[in-house]
Amino acid sequence: MPPPTWEIIEGELGKPSIFKGKESLAPEFLPDKLPHREEQLRELVNNFKHLITSPGSFSQKVLLVGSIGTGKTATARVFGRDFTRLARQKHHVNIRYVHINCHRNRTLYNVVLEIARQLEVPLPSRGLSVQEMYTAILNYLDEENMYAIIALDEFDYFASIAGSDAVYFLVRTYDEYADMIKRLNFIFITRSTSSLSLLDSATESYLLKHIIRFNPYSSKELYDILVYRASQAFYEGVVDDDVLKYIAELEGVDKGGKGNARFALELLMLAGEAAEKEGSLKVTIEHVRKAVSAISPEVTMVSEAILYLPLHELLVLWALIRQLKRVKQPYVKIGDVEKEYNMLCEMIGEAPRKHTQVYEYVMNLKRASIIDAKTSGKGQRGRTTLLSIRYGPLDTLERFVEDLVRKRKIGADI
Repeated sequence: MPPPTWEIIEGELGKPSIFKGKESLAPEFLPDKLPHREEQLRELVNNFKHLITSPGSFSQKVLLVGSIGTGKTATARVFGRDFTRLARQKHHVNIRYVHINCHRNRTLYNVVLEIARQLEVPLPSRGLSVQEMYTAILNYLDEENMYAIIALDEFDYFASIAGSDAVYFLVRTYDEYADMIKRLNFIFITRSTSSLSLLDSATESYLLKHIIRFNPYSSKELYDILVYRASQAFYEGVVDDDVLKYIAELEGVDKGGKGNARFALELLMLAGEAAEKEGSLKVTIEHVRKAVSAISPEVTMVSEAILYLPLHELLVLWALIRQLKRVKQPYVKIGDVEKEYNMLCEMIGEAPRKHTQVYEYVMNLKRASIIDAKTSGKGQRGRTTLLSIRYGPLDTLERFVEDLVRKRKIGADI
């Protein structure tokens, strides 16, 4: 007899967790530290310092530019949270921060309505035009002696959908009111400046005056971010340094990744979930490989590429899988893989190829993005090529490759 549902639920809830704060790995989490975004934070403060020293003297517009996962949104939100708090508590200036995602609010009407909602502007129940709502916002700020920083995230999307006139409406708010106290300020968050070329030249040049750039993260920078977030997300001793370094090297822009911290943090969270599902008290490299397989679109392409590999490249791949499983480390030496390859060749009755040819097979596998290869650095005696596989699980991958090897061998012998 299966157990009653309440017993299943109670049993799952009663299991110990390796997470002490999983939310700190979520994209919407706002940390207390922003490793390697301190300079961008300082630039934001300097751009909006006038709200403390001479509030209302002018309306600032700043453009944050960078690819996905480079910390633009987190930096803007953390700045908004802490800058407004300090302004109120220490400088007695009432500043509100508004963050709007333009994927959800893609028209000028929706953006202005959302600004009013977040600022808690009392609007009549009857429908108002955009201009009427905007006037009500400006009047409310005056009445409350309040200033606002409006962050428009995914601004390139808004610019392309809403058009140049809508952007002009926001950017040039105070053009006709030179004597008015300037209470609205803007942060525009975009992936690149190229989308702004759709705007008229006057509006585009107006937006490009103050740019803060966010470059993709290096593996070292991602490692620092992962160390900090892992200390908040997991209990001590659950995640070792080699796991964090492995994720950082998978995604670091200097190692061929995209430098996307959001993706790196998602990998760590999914690896932790995989470990917990298995009842493991530690997150391992193999759990990371499972996480990569779960979320990387490259895995499907890689599995298709493996299907068409010649026999000896499959044997090299099989040898690498066996070595990685044996040592339980992120990387293994090419020499050890070659020894394993020679043993596999003997096992299936195939003459092994020479070292130079094996090296060429390794490079072919790397070019096809099936394996990772790098030159050893500090801590290794002499220089050698280190090999790894980023996806998994390795047991499943080995069964897949072994089956292909035997089919290739049978075909070759016929």
